[in-house]
Amino acid sequence: MKELLEAGVHFGHQAKRWNPKMAKYIFTKRMGIHIIDLQKTQAAVEEAYNFIYELASKGKTILFVGTKKQARKSVEEAAKRCGMPYVTLRWLGGMLTNFSTIRKSIEKLKRLEKLLEQEDKGNLTKKEILQLTREKQKLENVFSGIKDMKKLPDALFIVDISKEEIAVHEARNLGIPIVGIVDTISDPTLVDYPIPGNDDAIRAISLFANMVAKAVEEGKKKLTAKNEGDDSAEVIENSEAKDETIKEKYSDYEIDDDDKKVMGVKSIEHQETEESTENTEENSSEQTENKEVSASE
Repeated sequence: MKELLEAGVHFGHQAKRWNPKMAKYIFTKRMGIHIIDLQKTQAAVEEAYNFIYELASKGKTILFVGTKKQARKSVEEAAKRCGMPYVTLRWLGGMLTNFSTIRKSIEKLKRLEKLLEQEDKGNLTKKEILQLTREKQKLENVFSGIKDMKKLPDALFIVDISKEEIAVHEARNLGIPIVGIVDTISDPTLVDYPIPGNDDAIRAISLFANMVAKAVEEGKKKLTAKNEGDDSAEVIENSEAKDETIKEKYSDYEIDDDDKKVMGVKSIEHQETEESTENTEENSSEQTENKEVSASE
């Protein structure tokens, strides 16, 4: 709550420019400006945090979107910190609904990067190289944040749903859930997890973006721990299966639990029988020799 206050999350827009659907999130009006109820904001933050955490713990992808000037840096840093894709310069129409075409543009960007990184650029002239460099820069400005996104995201985090109305519309058409910051002029019914708050202050945007990034990081830790646990369980299972195989193979043997050594009862008995047979043969051979000696005398 203290962080929300310090970041100025409670400041809304002018009262004359409000959306009636935000009424339940508004605490009061002062100096002609709506004040947002931070208790409602805190509850919404917790709900959104849990949702993002569960998605990340299942290995899902969350796309960060914030193209307004004061949101670009915070959104990009938060997305990079948790290893998620982001859009901060411009939202191209069809970025979700026409993703196959967007992927072709991304592949073109990668080809240009590979070509321009080579020392030997073939028969390209300086003018052609300059044109390709400009084209690469143009594509990189738009697609650098989603260059590694191979499929549609599983959720969107949007800073200003009023400004990013195209992104909201595309996500709703595709059934992709949205976590969005909604100010007093926004329509909270357009997003699945609305977070009432100031979407213009840099500190407020940074606070929400870092909250989402933290949820992703914690979810990834859970996923990593789960995978490591599954590997350990598989090793234990294989070890137990091996022990069972050994027990079946040596089912006629007794196992000493103290020394963990296999003591073959049947083998021991067989060995004693062989030893007694050898002793009998030795005694009989000695008696035969004695008889031969006495006969020669």
